[in-house]
Amino acid sequence: MSLPVTHDTRTDASFDTDLYRRMLVIRRFEDRVQALFLRGEVYGTTHLYSGQEAVATGFASALTPDDRVACTYRGHGHLLARGTTPEGLLAELLGRSTGVNGGMAGSMNVVDPDHGVIGCFGIVGGSIAAATGAALALRGTGSLAVAYFGDGATNQAYFFECLNFAKVLDLPVVFVCENNGYGEYTPTEAVTAGPIVARAAAMGLPTTEVDGMDVWSVREAALAVTGRVRAGSGPEFVEARTYRFVGHSRSDPGKYRPPGELDRWRERDPLLVAEARLRAEHGLGDEEIAGISDGVDAELERVEQAALAAPFPESLTTPEFK
Repeated sequence: MSLPVTHDTRTDASFDTDLYRRMLVIRRFEDRVQALFLRGEVYGTTHLYSGQEAVATGFASALTPDDRVACTYRGHGHLLARGTTPEGLLAELLGRSTGVNGGMAGSMNVVDPDHGVIGCFGIVGGSIAAATGAALALRGTGSLAVAYFGDGATNQAYFFECLNFAKVLDLPVVFVCENNGYGEYTPTEAVTAGPIVARAAAMGLPTTEVDGMDVWSVREAALAVTGRVRAGSGPEFVEARTYRFVGHSRSDPGKYRPPGELDRWRERDPLLVAEARLRAEHGLGDEEIAGISDGVDAELERVEQAALAAPFPESLTTPEFK
């Protein structure tokens, strides 16, 4: 199910289909995580990425293996898009020893150095600082760091300090704001003064705004931005307008949303947008789309059963702390 990390053309049917499949894997993976959580199989809390799949998938398609990525606590989609296996990630969420971190990280703190993921961060804005630090180590290498964060993080001190620091040193880092319209339960406009991109522009960072519900729009923007940053132009800022189809976390039914808002955004579901392109540009029909869906479901069913059958890690309790 892994995607190639780079590709030279946006007109290749197999690659476009891979982008769609990756988003579908993320969506169906999150559906299973929610169901497993309700059964008491997932420990701790969860923050699902449903609705935002185009951002992580589109941006990851422009990255190389040597790039570094720092994610939010809503990081399942970022990890899967980057190449973390569904097997390793689901086992991690279930607290099993076969998990990517041996079952010790849970949902919000996964690290996958094999795929360049330096961490998911439960602290709002933590990914911004981590990616800025990684960019220090990547200067002069042709590689870059990416920080994913939500609109709420732009009100944190991390945001202003790190963007300033990155610009002063011209670090190879891309700051990607996934603006889903809400900081936890609060509408962005209720707590954020002025356009978010203006905050980055005030510090001299080039800014890009992109439709975060269209994976190809995100990919096109990512290729352009990362190309400039790799060439040594310094940090850049991307705001992707997107929407989460679920509540903030496991206990949030999302009742604070205005009537009809969710339905309007569902009309721009990244999966529907992608399906329309595959049909119009590559001639895929109902049978081919259903085949992709069935294949993803079958693979994730195998992944789920394997994760549930995996052993728990041995106790880390020492005699001194029993």
